[in-house]
Amino acid sequence: MPRHKMISDERVLDLLFDAILETGPEGLTFALAAKACALSPATLVQRYGSRLNLVEAVLLRAWDRLQTETEAADAEEALTPRGAVELLMRLMPPQDAERNATNGLLLLREDIRNPNLRARGAHWGRTLAIALGRRLCSDQNRAERLGWQMAAVWQGAQTWWAFTREQKPEDGIRRMLEDWLETVTP
Repeated sequence: MPRHKMISDERVLDLLFDAILETGPEGLTFALAAKACALSPATLVQRYGSRLNLVEAVLLRAWDRLQTETEAADAEEALTPRGAVELLMRLMPPQDAERNATNGLLLLREDIRNPNLRARGAHWGRTLAIALGRRLCSDQNRAERLGWQMAAVWQGAQTWWAFTREQKPEDGIRRMLEDWLETVTP
């Protein structure tokens, strides 16, 4: 008779996301994962097969959560350039800025190396570019190009904030986005 799961896969993967942020993908072992989610290493092996499959599952779940957050922000924010800025600011909570600027880069490296994660990231990027573009321009071709540009400015703003830290992250990043908007929108 099969055993019933005491904790869902989604809950396990959400708990392991925090662990993987601390250790990086290379540092997530079944022993560490077991401590983080209160399941035995054997149970985790049974569910995911290998450490690499576990890492991939954690990061795919993170992409799914980001996709959901992006779609919610897209549905709720105004279809204006200001709404595009607000959408992006919703996706980067200020309390996570430090963690995202440091440990998040380890995850990004894994996302780029793994073809499944890379494809998932590309899908999210297109979703984001379209959502932003709809707020910037009514011409569909130009809108998507502007959306990709704004996403790139947002990512660059986060990176440069991490180096300079001259302002609170939400202030510095917002300022860069608004400065960019002034150059591309009438």
